[in-house]
Amino acid sequence: MKKKTLAMIVSLAMIVSLAMTGTMLTGCSGNSGGSGDGKYKVGITIQNLSNAYWAGVMGKLQGLLDEKGWDYTIVDCEDNSGTQIGQIENFIISGCDMIMVHPSDAQAVESVCGEAMEAGIKVMCWDDPMEHTTANWILDNELLGQEIGKTAAEFINEKFTADDKAQVTVIGYPSTKVLKDRADGIKKGLEDNCEDNYEIIAEVDGLEAPEAQTNVETVMVAHPDANVFVGVCAGAMIGSNEALIAEFGKGNIPENYGIITTDVTEQQLNSLKSGEEAVRAIVGFEGSNLDTAQACLDMFERILSGEDFSDDKNIVRAIAPITSDNVDEVLEGM
Repeated sequence: MKKKTLAMIVSLAMIVSLAMTGTMLTGCSGNSGGSGDGKYKVGITIQNLSNAYWAGVMGKLQGLLDEKGWDYTIVDCEDNSGTQIGQIENFIISGCDMIMVHPSDAQAVESVCGEAMEAGIKVMCWDDPMEHTTANWILDNELLGQEIGKTAAEFINEKFTADDKAQVTVIGYPSTKVLKDRADGIKKGLEDNCEDNYEIIAEVDGLEAPEAQTNVETVMVAHPDANVFVGVCAGAMIGSNEALIAEFGKGNIPENYGIITTDVTEQQLNSLKSGEEAVRAIVGFEGSNLDTAQACLDMFERILSGEDFSDDKNIVRAIAPITSDNVDEVLEGM
């Protein structure tokens, strides 16, 4: 791993530690946009930096913000709405030009985001079509799930028949609405695109990799023929892949075993590229961590420039499968 990437990970670990103690870590102390110099003060609160996808994207975004010379704060709320409300209140008090929120519970933070807007602060939501925001940068999570299901169906239709059905495990996290929507979409995508050649044998939680690995191992004990694993996030893929490597050994995983999920992390991409693990495809967003961070920064600049989103403030992100055919291109930007 490059030294720059390691430095970002260390910095992000510091952010998590400081956020847990109620202290905020800021980037460079550039002037806010109110000075007219084109530099802004931005507060960012996300669900959880222990998630590999978020750690990767936020690391790249941190670097881009440093290059811009903006004053910024990145914190996670450890998936706790009360903590996140307090973080947004701190952003308001500190005089941010813009707040980006990746909500633990969108409904829970609507009121405090409204307070931010009343204070003249622009608000961007990542993931949810919130009401009290300037713009929402969102995925159609059910459609994303359907694309995961469709991509998994291509693998299933190649490997399985009505007489030899794929034994499918859905790895989700239903307590978070966007992830429940993804899981529901996955099941619809399978139903719409598979032949009569699969059955869902288990549905388990798996937001983070250790939880996913433990739950997949439990499924494999109860269902020794479980062979296809579809999920809503990077943790689902990483954890289930580790479970299969532990069971069969790298390079010995049967060809009819497969994992298809979303999110894009370097670990996932390397597993896909290796050809010796169970990862078969990833349904990605903009591309690499850098691609996503740059697209996010582009949204910041659109919002802070005063662009009018009143006609439609829900800006939907594009999605596309990553396979062995294009994995090298995506890896270049990680």
